[in-house]
Amino acid sequence: MPSKLTTPTIQLGDYIVIQRQKYTKLQKFGSLDATATLGKEHLELKSLLDQPYGSTFKMCVKETKAGKRGAQRQHTLELASDNELRSIREVLNISSSGADNRDISDNGEAQALKSQDIEQLREACNESSKIIEKLVENSKTFHTRTEYSQDKYLLKKEKKYFEFVQIRQPSIRLMADIFHRQDAEKIMGIRVDTLSQIISYSGVSGFGNYLLYESGTNGLLPAAMLNSIGADTEATLVHMHPGNVPQKQALLALKLPLEQQQRCISVNLYSVLREFYQGDKSEATVTPTAAEAEAETPKDENDAATEEQTDIIEPTVKKPKLDESPNAHRSGPLRWQLENKRASDLMHAKFDSLVMAAKEHPSNIIQALLPLVKPSRPVVIFSTCKELLQETFMELKTTGKVTNLHVTSNWLRTYQILPNRTHPEVNMSGNSGYLLTGYTLK
Repeated sequence: MPSKLTTPTIQLGDYIVIQRQKYTKLQKFGSLDATATLGKEHLELKSLLDQPYGSTFKMCVKETKAGKRGAQRQHTLELASDNELRSIREVLNISSSGADNRDISDNGEAQALKSQDIEQLREACNESSKIIEKLVENSKTFHTRTEYSQDKYLLKKEKKYFEFVQIRQPSIRLMADIFHRQDAEKIMGIRVDTLSQIISYSGVSGFGNYLLYESGTNGLLPAAMLNSIGADTEATLVHMHPGNVPQKQALLALKLPLEQQQRCISVNLYSVLREFYQGDKSEATVTPTAAEAEAETPKDENDAATEEQTDIIEPTVKKPKLDESPNAHRSGPLRWQLENKRASDLMHAKFDSLVMAAKEHPSNIIQALLPLVKPSRPVVIFSTCKELLQETFMELKTTGKVTNLHVTSNWLRTYQILPNRTHPEVNMSGNSGYLLTGYTLK
């Protein structure tokens, strides 16, 4: 008899997504003393331990402190009941509405309560429904508004005083939306639709070996590809990057099984190419100097590197103590050397797909990596600049090593779906970069 699927629970060390209405935030639950900040609200996270993902919690005010931008409130979290999560219109039992808004004037006199009264009410009441009920009772124009206008008013007030948060498990789509909203430049402006196109064109599956080069996406691209590869499969991903430390925040947030994580081999591009072409001779070479590393690494490469990644790739050489010999603690090859060896073996066997997302000009890098791909395999190159891909397009077309070349750009617009109010959202993202796709020839 098949075993029942159990809902995963929140544990220490997990990354969690905190959602308050439409706002989402990625947060690490590192200790019982961990806190999260949502605007002026500070949340204590210790009550999340061992609770199932998807649970909704009520923010209960613990203390209020005066700050430069107004009152800063400290909240504890309590598991919310289904009765507390009812619609605000159902809670207030609003049944009457006006025919139109022609007699309503926005002169600031519709609300009888002053701002001081509302602030005192907020300190006295811990439930948003009671605060909104008082605002509705003291509004001179609420019951003469149309039903749509009332819903808009209630939504605006509920957004301001909403006291519930939902804890969700990180996913590729959630993290792509969060990273793009917070700082699109840190993930090279890759939207979720562009990310899906990259995965689709690359043909990633549970079989074969795949090559990825990216120069700063907060770990979003390797996480998406490794997630598509799946657990308990035969596929392997070689993740090349230009710096000393790979960006892997999104990869760590997914909390993939250990065997799946081990099939993602993160290596420095220049170091692994030396290993590939020189073999055992490269073992005698020294780690690149600080000047070389700075020249090879974009300035913002290490900004998003998390503290868990400091021991992954080519650590800088520390000055030994006087009473220690240089090889006192070295019992074997370093981890980055073992990763280079694994990647080099796969490079000799060649890959089933090549994906690139480069901030720099992709021409030289694609010429170095293209011989490592088997014939009739997909090649996908992402860039924020159309002109760079056009130049690469002409170079690849001239060499005759890649066929079926196309440069494409995605266009995405989200829609508001509400009864009698379905329309495109007012704000939209204008551009999410460009893709150059093709297939290798023998």
